[in-house]
Amino acid sequence: MAMTDTAPDALPLHSVSVAGVVVREDGRVLAIRRADNGTWEPPGGVLELAEAPEEGVRREVFEETGIKVRVERLTGVYKNVARGIVALVFRCRPEGGVEHLSDESIGVDWLLPAEVSERMAEVYAVRMLDALRVDDAAPSIRTHDGRRLLGGQAPAIG
Repeated sequence: MAMTDTAPDALPLHSVSVAGVVVREDGRVLAIRRADNGTWEPPGGVLELAEAPEEGVRREVFEETGIKVRVERLTGVYKNVARGIVALVFRCRPEGGVEHLSDESIGVDWLLPAEVSERMAEVYAVRMLDALRVDDAAPSIRTHDGRRLLGGQAPAIG
């Protein structure tokens, strides 16, 4: 077998992130406005190496919003092919805390489901809308380029 110029550590890697779709009893969902680009998204971030996905969701939501959550279930897996990021999205319930801004967020708001598509880009709105489904369907698996869903995938309808 011939040696190649590509060392194993030079192979492309994926980053794993987690996000929480936090749903209040009145049906509103928690969203942040990111400080770096001004976009509205569900709170989340990079999963740390020694961290379970559920722990990462609780940490990220609390750091970015001040809200403590109970993780209910995985609602979707989303791959950004342009950046090599795989996001695990979980539906959560608030369990306390007080909303606050952070270094990563310049806005925190509880949105009505109808407001999600108005404020968020398609690739983030679909994560929220997938999590708002009331059925116990398997998690959604979607691919996007950072802006639009790929392969003719229709966004969920809220």
